[in-house]
Amino acid sequence: MSSPLIIAISGASGSGKSLFTKNLLNEFAEEGKSVQVLREDHYYRAQDELPMQEREKVNYDHPNAFEHELLVQHLETLKTGQSIQYPQYCYKSHTRLKKTETLESAPVIIVEGIMLLASPELQPLYDVKIFVDTPLDICLLRRMKRDIAERGRTIDSIARQYESTVKPMYHQFIAPSRFTADVIVTQGGENRIALDVIKSHIQQALL
Repeated sequence: MSSPLIIAISGASGSGKSLFTKNLLNEFAEEGKSVQVLREDHYYRAQDELPMQEREKVNYDHPNAFEHELLVQHLETLKTGQSIQYPQYCYKSHTRLKKTETLESAPVIIVEGIMLLASPELQPLYDVKIFVDTPLDICLLRRMKRDIAERGRTIDSIARQYESTVKPMYHQFIAPSRFTADVIVTQGGENRIALDVIKSHIQQALL
């Protein structure tokens, strides 16, 4: 098997990265094409040694919150056609789960996350870099709905985290990283033109 095409999809939390990724997957699932997805969130560092009170104080919107060195290792392994033990993460306990998932390589690998374009060690591994550019007020509303419904968070805790880390880290790390992107996607994950452009590029890689 030739080396997989690795596509990084980045942008602010709530920007529509996951929806854009999902829509791409749906496009290729209909054609029976094999595409694998890794989510940067799964690479949050294990914090078993910290009490819950300390875990809640960690800045999860800083690049150092992620074990990017493990993500680099996994992408390099997938590039050789081998499988990896994909980590699993629990947002409620703020640490890794003991179990992992065996994830096979594929002709196309999509990596999705907020800090992917802000981490120099990951840049050489990407073939295509995409930034989903969405206004911050829309991102905040989406984040609130998601964190309340899926992660057991309260409005107060979401607001505090947004003001203390999410917004500052966006301006320090995520917003500048958009200038390293090959493609900037506006209008979120439903941008049909952007989906068609990326789909066409992937189709060429799969030939």
